[in-house]
Amino acid sequence: MNVHFIAIGGAAMHNLAIALHNKGYNITGSDDVIHDPSKSRLDAKGLLPEIFGWFPEKITQNLDAIVLGMHAKADNPELLKAQELGLKIYSYPEFLYEQSKDKTRVVIGGSHGKTTITSMILHVMYYHDRDVDYMVGAQLEGFDVMVKLTEGNDFIVLEGDEYLSSPIDRRPKFHLYKPNIALLSGIAWDHINVFPTYENYVEQFNIFVDSIVKGGSINYNEEDAEVKRVVEASENTIRKLPYNTPEYTVENGVTLLETPEGPLPIEVFGKHNLNNLAGAKWICQHMGIDEDDFYEAISTFKGASKRLEKIAESNKSVAFKDFAHSPSKVEATTNAVKEQYKDRVVVACLELHTYSSLNAEFLKEYKGALDTADVAVVFYSPHAVEIKKLKEVTHEQIANAFERDDLIIYTNPDDFKQFLFSQNFDNKALLLMSSGNYGGLDFEEVKALIN
Repeated sequence: MNVHFIAIGGAAMHNLAIALHNKGYNITGSDDVIHDPSKSRLDAKGLLPEIFGWFPEKITQNLDAIVLGMHAKADNPELLKAQELGLKIYSYPEFLYEQSKDKTRVVIGGSHGKTTITSMILHVMYYHDRDVDYMVGAQLEGFDVMVKLTEGNDFIVLEGDEYLSSPIDRRPKFHLYKPNIALLSGIAWDHINVFPTYENYVEQFNIFVDSIVKGGSINYNEEDAEVKRVVEASENTIRKLPYNTPEYTVENGVTLLETPEGPLPIEVFGKHNLNNLAGAKWICQHMGIDEDDFYEAISTFKGASKRLEKIAESNKSVAFKDFAHSPSKVEATTNAVKEQYKDRVVVACLELHTYSSLNAEFLKEYKGALDTADVAVVFYSPHAVEIKKLKEVTHEQIANAFERDDLIIYTNPDDFKQFLFSQNFDNKALLLMSSGNYGGLDFEEVKALIN
């Protein structure tokens, strides 16, 4: 099969291209810019375009399919040529469904926790030598790629993202997978550039629950009131199986999960991660892993990449880096670190970096998100606000949104760095939360602060 990728360099796109290449497909692709790690991975497989740019002459009747990435625009020259020739054009999730329509599809959805839950499931399967197909949004220890597709595996585990499918398909990705087994972890308003109202955002999860195949099942976090309402209101003929946070304790900086065999030390921590673990356990049991085997495997799970990632530790201090940026994730992550390190001063530094977080109307959603931090810092770049063509965000708006009188706010990367490097981190826990890098912060230098 001959498949051409328009915008092959994307995080998801290049992984799908490699997965299909590994399956024996003939893969070509284009992009106007490709950064590492995508660039190196594509190059290693002989899939890196020789010249960056868009070349309509690459689009011919010999192609069996086009996969269109979100990075491409609707007027992309290669896309226009494909439409002119009447070629079959798939979005990324559409093509994944085509590859898995004869398998049992397990889809993990939710505003937060889906990468971690998917990673937990795959870790357990890998630990017990159970081969499954998958698509996950983070690089996992022991896994070469983020997408795996085979002819023979019965199960495919898919991280169900609610963002749009492609420039010409405005449906959320997770509407297209038609799960046999689903999970819904939480609902908290996000992606306001696409879903401008909370009600419109929640409606996408109603559609997701209704997309589960008849006779299928959904495990849902009943501690999330919106999730509980959405699932229990659905008239879809599916099994509805609630889960909640299991009992656990924290002793000397170690989280102990209560199990039928007694307390089990685990590597991950925080109420949100224990809740994620409960959801993953249910799904693994659906996939044939019994409870004892699940506990044995999950005790060795260290976390998904960029999710509460410990970057440095000494006897007196510790530093974490986390991808958290939405209000619910920031609150859960900050609470987790404070609970794990009750006797230390928690210094939480949040970068407002995404479209939603830099939107003046959305800022109020951050109320209380940093309350459990002993020292709370917010960094944002006015230049990033300009680039995103948003209204100016002021210090006063941020201070009012977080409702914290002692909130420290920086807009200059050098000032933020000076603050960070002037701290004495003895008996402290540093938490850096961002999907960016604070205007050029070198995290290797940060590690040297912890000694």
